[in-house]
Amino acid sequence: MNVSELFVRRPVMTTLVMGAILIFGSMAYRLLPVSDLPNVDFPTISVSAALPGANPDTMASSVATPLEKEFSTIAGIDSMSSSSSLGVTSITLQFNLSRDLDAAAQDVQAAIARANRNLPQDMPSPPTYQKVNPADQPVLYLALTSPTLPLYELDEYGQTMMAQRISTVSGVAQVQVYGSQKYAVRIQLDPTALASREIGIADVAAAVRSANVNLPSGVLYGPETAYTLQAKGQLLNAIAYRPLVVAYRNGKPVRLDEIGSVWDSVENNKTAAWYVDQRAVVLAIQRQPGTNTVEVAQAVKTLMPTFEKQLPASVSLHVLFDRSVSIHESVNDVKITLLITLILVVLVIFMFLRNLSATVIPSLAMPMSIIGTFVVMFMLDYSLDNLSLMALTLSVGFVVDDAIVMLENIVRHMEMGKSPFAAALDGAREIGFTIISMTLSLAAVFIPILFMGGIIGRLFREFSVTIGAAVLISGFIALSLTPMLSSRFLRPPREVEHHAMYNFFERFFARMLAIYEIGLRWSLGHRRTMVMLTVVVTVLTGVLFVMVPKGFVPSQDTGQIFGQVEAIEGISFDAMAAHQRQVAAVLAADPSIEAFMSSAGGRGGMGGTNTGFFFARLKPVGVRKLTADEVVTGLRPKLARIPGVRVYAQVPPTIQIGGRMSRAQYQLSLTGPDTGELYDKAPQLEAKLRANPLLVDVSTDLQLKNPQIELEIDRDKASSMGVTALQIEDALYTAYGSRQISTIFAPNNQYRVIMELAPEYQTDILDLSLLYVSSASGELVPLDSLVRMTPSLGPLSVNHSGQVPSVTLSFNLAPGVSLGPATIEVERLARETLPATINATFQGTAQA
Repeated sequence: MNVSELFVRRPVMTTLVMGAILIFGSMAYRLLPVSDLPNVDFPTISVSAALPGANPDTMASSVATPLEKEFSTIAGIDSMSSSSSLGVTSITLQFNLSRDLDAAAQDVQAAIARANRNLPQDMPSPPTYQKVNPADQPVLYLALTSPTLPLYELDEYGQTMMAQRISTVSGVAQVQVYGSQKYAVRIQLDPTALASREIGIADVAAAVRSANVNLPSGVLYGPETAYTLQAKGQLLNAIAYRPLVVAYRNGKPVRLDEIGSVWDSVENNKTAAWYVDQRAVVLAIQRQPGTNTVEVAQAVKTLMPTFEKQLPASVSLHVLFDRSVSIHESVNDVKITLLITLILVVLVIFMFLRNLSATVIPSLAMPMSIIGTFVVMFMLDYSLDNLSLMALTLSVGFVVDDAIVMLENIVRHMEMGKSPFAAALDGAREIGFTIISMTLSLAAVFIPILFMGGIIGRLFREFSVTIGAAVLISGFIALSLTPMLSSRFLRPPREVEHHAMYNFFERFFARMLAIYEIGLRWSLGHRRTMVMLTVVVTVLTGVLFVMVPKGFVPSQDTGQIFGQVEAIEGISFDAMAAHQRQVAAVLAADPSIEAFMSSAGGRGGMGGTNTGFFFARLKPVGVRKLTADEVVTGLRPKLARIPGVRVYAQVPPTIQIGGRMSRAQYQLSLTGPDTGELYDKAPQLEAKLRANPLLVDVSTDLQLKNPQIELEIDRDKASSMGVTALQIEDALYTAYGSRQISTIFAPNNQYRVIMELAPEYQTDILDLSLLYVSSASGELVPLDSLVRMTPSLGPLSVNHSGQVPSVTLSFNLAPGVSLGPATIEVERLARETLPATINATFQGTAQA
């Protein structure tokens, strides 16, 4: 049986088949998406809930726990973690790879609906969810700055005009806003003025709610005309609220501006962001798990010209970072490497065959095989990424083998005196089955990778399928195109004239053969020496294997670094902002950094005021002298010299595993049912890890020293005065919780009316004595007569892992330290420190 005979005898058909491969392969190449790596994202959903003013314990018990109980009934969850801080709870649900993200989102929505009946009734909005991994790095950073506009107007352009439009782009999970300054009317009351007029803070809140209304007014139906009634009951800005009558005393009205100040302010005045050294509103666009980074970034960038036209001249729009740029550069580098590989292989073939036609025939197998592989990649929804292109690069050496074997056998028959046509038929018949067996056996090598599970299997599946497809197509090319071209274009060796180059390489190969013969004769004559040398090389290979640092994916220089800033618990926002500006000054002085943003007051303005964040774009690789890792190494001692804060800078990992943003590459997660025992042992283990020379950048998410004031209600006394615990806590929430008491419904947005005491009455525990609570009889009762106030320390955040309290310790390895010894040391310290009731799980990012 001669598989190649049909193709040799039908050259037009063979040409058309090859033309079809070229056409469809070229079309597939143009349609293939570009990415840095294959899609290995775990389906992840982030749930957020807010209750302004609530402490972390309240958020964990009344918000996180009911939601976690409902989420635990959803099938396919691999991990569930939550973090509750001041007024905010964030829950991350990570599903197994087989779960569809959209179906999982429907289950999450149903679970939130079931949990609503057990959540606090005064939450300003129900919990929301997004199909996003909060630990993922944004694909695009945009910064808005203006030297003249107030920040709330700048925020209006960023959040209302841009963020909402970007959120509708396919593949965008959320647009996170750093330094959010959304407009709000802020009412700051003077407790002494309230007390002198015998007005309770609850009465003021009720008066504002009654004055700002937006209700339907109805329709007048006349005999011929219907009139729509439109009552203007809304107050739209601070000026409209100031003359509002709150109560009457001695027959005279008491207006709102007499008992406090009313300002055009912002919802959250405890957060700020900067673009280099300018106050800014920064938009961080995150993609949905499973979507293509380049496609999402490109879709967002198509909106940029529209945004620039709509923004006033005083607003500047900066592209701080575009992840797709480094991906394109990386993929282009691999494409150039692939092209260079093809050229080198062709040159090597020519150097050995020393015949132009004999070189061209097997060389055509390489581009034909690669172009044909693009069709397979397109049909399987693969992308042009580093791994698939690496597979094509490696396949270059494989795909040319079959064609060369076929060509050499045909030339052998021509040397026997046969015509090119007869030699092609006879040579292909002899070698055809051998080529089929070679092709199938080589492709079979990569089959086991298809059965690998988890993220490793997902990562290398595209690599194995791509290289296997290229090998199979190369076998088809060797059985069809190569013998057909040989039968038409090869000349018998006796008709070929040998030129000077041929003679030069002939002498060169003769010398190489002589040297090899000398070495072979010596090796055969010194067998014991060769055996000993082999043993030594084998032993050294094993030693080096143990010594070489190990990892999953090497650190990749994508031109970005980020860091987290942490200060002592209980620090004021103004002090934290000052520390953040010191961090920014260090970044601005670094010659490798081109631009950066920084934020104080929690990520995206949510969470405690003792945290900050920065993101920096490095200068292009050809301009800066240092790699991203070297830039981070150089920044660490400079940032460590800033007093009052700890700064954790790192290069973002190529692949992020887990749903929490970590401060280091490795984490030790501690879980246990006894919160007291867990909180007692975790700091002990942290101290031992911090003292160990194998580890650096040791940190913890356990923060238990946040200053707080415990208020114990004297219920008997309160009851005797006609005051309930609800009234007391309601008054505290209104006074100190930045409480939303009303809503302004604008044509294109909604804004809050926020009430609190004036800042000068929120600085000390003694200020609590100035707050009065209305009794059942309408009289004011001083708060300090109803409660016992005790200063104490409490948690700044409460974390759960699968409904169980958790503490995470993060660390990096010291320079030159291998993962193996460090892992053994960490596990030893954990065994020595932790009781059996606390479970310790060692894990790392995908880069680690």
